[in-house]
Amino acid sequence: MEDKSAAESLISRFQIERLLNQDQSDRRIALLGHIDGKQGILIAERAAFATDSLEVLRAFHSSDNDIYKWYMANASSPVNGDYGSSPPDLKLNLIWPCTAQHIRKYSAQPVRMVTETPQIYREYIRPYMQQKREEGRLNWIFNILEGRTEQDDVLLRDKGDSPDEDGFLMLPDLNWDRKTISSLHLLVLVERRDIWSLRDLKRRHIPWLKYLRQRLIDATVKTYEGRIEEDQLKMYVHYQPTYYHFHVHVVNVMLEAGQTQAVGKAFGLENIIGQLEAIAGDDEAGMADVSLSYFLGEASELWSTVYEPLKKGEKL
Repeated sequence: MEDKSAAESLISRFQIERLLNQDQSDRRIALLGHIDGKQGILIAERAAFATDSLEVLRAFHSSDNDIYKWYMANASSPVNGDYGSSPPDLKLNLIWPCTAQHIRKYSAQPVRMVTETPQIYREYIRPYMQQKREEGRLNWIFNILEGRTEQDDVLLRDKGDSPDEDGFLMLPDLNWDRKTISSLHLLVLVERRDIWSLRDLKRRHIPWLKYLRQRLIDATVKTYEGRIEEDQLKMYVHYQPTYYHFHVHVVNVMLEAGQTQAVGKAFGLENIIGQLEAIAGDDEAGMADVSLSYFLGEASELWSTVYEPLKKGEKL
């Protein structure tokens, strides 16, 4: 109850500053605000979001990991003072305290398609990844991997043949309501820390990737037995990812394909395996040796510090 009260108090203390973004179907909005003088981002999702319901948000279930918190909530008024009498119709994600990078990520902005050559990756993107990892932004992932937070949510923890290299765990994604199978979205975090993104994948990783793929399919079908089948699942990784620790998304193929699943953001796991098999060279040849095209928001650091100057012919 103390945790519940503390979680609810954060939502009630959230002071809205401005709307960052709203999707075209009005199912998801991102709001910038502050709690106790520290900026935060509140993301709310529902089937048909009513903006006049902001005053009656009330959380009754929550999870907390570092700066990331999520809630299930009601947007309707209580019945005789009892919020528990009606099912939750909102999923709230709170990032607090948030960083300038979070604000850029969730703000509405024009996007650009860029092509990252092996040279650009080596000279500019890899050092950028190193910098972000050293800033401590992976603490929430390590909290989960090392058993400090969200352990009740872990659906599968597989140590594999070699815990240092093959282990992984699977849990519900922050954006899934955990009950609607048609919008199933699971997140897979690998134990190994030498793979930051798909750029680190090499031909020698093909057996591991195939093992990982099959274990994820088997575990998902078993966990939701009778509700989903193998050919109703798809798996992908993001590039550029939000955080530089290799992870895989497992979703229902019926999940509405928003920007996170769009071409230029999501790379299918099966396609990555196939591309690695087709790459010429020895076992050390891999995804760092090919050019990749993807989109970036104009507010992103990579656009403003790397690709825009390159486009203008400026020296970085």
